[in-house]
Amino acid sequence: MSQLFSPYTIGALTLANRIVVAPMCQYSADDGSASAWHHMHLPQLAISGAGLLIIEATAVEAIGRITPGCLGLYSDANEQALAAVLAGVRRCSPMPVAIQLAHAGRKGSSEVPWRGGALIAPEHGGWRTVAPSALPHAQGEAAPLALDDAGLARVRQAFVDAARRAHRLALAAIELHCAHGYLLHQFLSPLANQRNDAYGGTLANRMRFPLEVFDAVRAAVPASMPVGVRLSAVDWVDGGWDLEQSIPLGRALRERGCSYLHVSSGGVSPLQKIVAAPGFQVPFAQRLRAQVGLPTIAVGLITEPAQAEAIIAAGQADLVALARAMLYDPRWPWHAAAQLGAQVQVPPQYWRCQPRGHGKLFGEVRTGQR
Repeated sequence: MSQLFSPYTIGALTLANRIVVAPMCQYSADDGSASAWHHMHLPQLAISGAGLLIIEATAVEAIGRITPGCLGLYSDANEQALAAVLAGVRRCSPMPVAIQLAHAGRKGSSEVPWRGGALIAPEHGGWRTVAPSALPHAQGEAAPLALDDAGLARVRQAFVDAARRAHRLALAAIELHCAHGYLLHQFLSPLANQRNDAYGGTLANRMRFPLEVFDAVRAAVPASMPVGVRLSAVDWVDGGWDLEQSIPLGRALRERGCSYLHVSSGGVSPLQKIVAAPGFQVPFAQRLRAQVGLPTIAVGLITEPAQAEAIIAAGQADLVALARAMLYDPRWPWHAAAQLGAQVQVPPQYWRCQPRGHGKLFGEVRTGQR
């Protein structure tokens, strides 16, 4: 029996298999509101056969967007637009849908990637970004505004408000984005956080604000709604955030009721030197799983069914997430099930496409036609 296609339970949430569609920014929203693109994009991923779909990084306030086109959940209009998309998703698929709540911090106010990704000045339609310290992300960029106590309170409340909206939308889980150089990661990393108050300096102080946000979100939604964390395990820069700091953070999150860790890396500095190879981040997930005691999701250049199967079978992670590979092949779980001799849930409208010789790949297939 395929381990990749075995069920898995996170709190009160049961997944049909161990495949997760990772959150992937689409830069296609209108003032934070889901657009026609999302009405196409999310339903096709929801019929992929994966166990869980996580909606892209979704900003908790307007200045928390990476780009002007990023998705948000900071207004009634945002909530209503996403509700309409989710209604379509749920008509097509029973797949659980989660959401990643995020704040870009000093990496906000940027152009979309296909236009170069450069920082947009306020006079050209951008905004003044915020961060733990007044340190720009890249050389030559304008410095962000260092958050004061009022700013910290505003951002914390913005996460709470977005979490409550996520619960109203009946989303299955919330993932807090503490990775890829965005605001909560900026607080963790000494490369971005050079404060001299209670939120900077020591590891305990740098962890303080991300943990406060987690506590506030966890308290804002029912205990039955899982709240996980996307974490950059290492910065790939000497003197930055590393695995030896990720472990105590993971343990602190576990004590607070965190449901899982989604383990990635990098993003806080353009000086990073990432050594990328197939499954290069899996050892981080494996180490955190062993030393923190939380379920982990491994992600990063996991592209082949046999590779994903081996990760789960060896106990390196509890789930695997696919991002770009899923964009390239939105039916990846179908093809993986065929290779691994497993079954996958597919809408009945597509049952007739089951290849010959694959048994009951789609379960009980009835193909009678008048």
